[in-house]
Amino acid sequence: MKTRQNIHTQPQLRVPHISLLRCGLAALALSAATAQAQFQIQTTHTTASFRGIHALSPQVAWASGTAGTVLRTTDGGTTWQPCTTPPGAEKLDFRGIQAFDDKTAIVMSSGKGDLSRLYKTTDACHSWTLLFTNPDKDGFWDAVKFSDASHGFILGDPITVPGTTGKRFVLKQTFDGGKSWTSWEQKVPTLALGENAAAFAASNSSLILKDKFVAIIGIGGKDGSALIDTMTHSIGICNCNPMPPESLWNDKLNVSTSSEAPFPKTESAGIFAIAENRFFLIAVGGDYKLPDSSEQTAAYKGTGSIKWSSPQTPPHGYRSSVAYDPTTKTWITVGPNGTDISTDDGRNWQPLKPAANEQQDADQNWNALSLPFVVGPKGRIGKLSLDTLKPVPKPKASR
Repeated sequence: MKTRQNIHTQPQLRVPHISLLRCGLAALALSAATAQAQFQIQTTHTTASFRGIHALSPQVAWASGTAGTVLRTTDGGTTWQPCTTPPGAEKLDFRGIQAFDDKTAIVMSSGKGDLSRLYKTTDACHSWTLLFTNPDKDGFWDAVKFSDASHGFILGDPITVPGTTGKRFVLKQTFDGGKSWTSWEQKVPTLALGENAAAFAASNSSLILKDKFVAIIGIGGKDGSALIDTMTHSIGICNCNPMPPESLWNDKLNVSTSSEAPFPKTESAGIFAIAENRFFLIAVGGDYKLPDSSEQTAAYKGTGSIKWSSPQTPPHGYRSSVAYDPTTKTWITVGPNGTDISTDDGRNWQPLKPAANEQQDADQNWNALSLPFVVGPKGRIGKLSLDTLKPVPKPKASR
């Protein structure tokens, strides 16, 4: 969609020609600086395709992908340690990973029925324990997130629940680090959001947690896109002293759906990833079968609002992951055909291009990010130098 621009007539300024030239060169240099980033493509010694990435710091991160592949770094990506393959996971697709420290992580595979599993390591991935296997034969897990070592959620595609009509989204919650799970789809009719609704296992980013009891889910599909806010709210109305065991809190889940988000309505389109800061929530996606289309690839709203807004300048293609860097106050989103950033909370996006001394496709072929790391197909892992995103001071006016 084209936007109208007002043209304002400015009075002519009498400035020496050399000053105009210097101003123009300075502005050009500053524009180039703000549009460049250092994508450090790293060595992984694998051809696995990655969709799982969780950075605990600029030094410690875990990545996961196809063929049961899990990698780990503790030196900022200078070396990526190949992990022992979890038992029976040689053909699994690990699309989500949740790390807790440099030795402890939970990895999630996505696939039909029992091909969706959780494994856990506590010894820097030398060994793994099978934590949980999908009990729904037609289910498919899309994302896993933990707020701490004990509290977490799993999001899965809608399934048919025995004794009910209509499919319901799978939402499972743990209070004990994954040893046991409450299956909310069995108890909550409002998780039925239409026969054509879906979530996407593109980057482990269709699910985020506000705290250990509140999850936000982004969905899409032919029935349209929206956010689902969920809260285990019986804990909020209990003024008990002492508090009862958490196992007794699992009696009710409150589900509310926000207004429809402006994304394409096809089976391959919708919200693929969400992220938030204190004031705004950003959703990105589009249609993954049309990766170069910039139509309806992002939306934003205030964290307390139900009204979505479309950006004036959208990302320039389908996007599968988004993150916020609080230091530079910059949103970053990635996809197959490039990377975009927004410094005005999602109102406008601009391409983030490699510097002249970098690989010219360094901004492309990414599936997921957990700053400062980005991952993609064929063993592709990169590290983004966030310092390049810091605001550049405006040049002083020539006199």
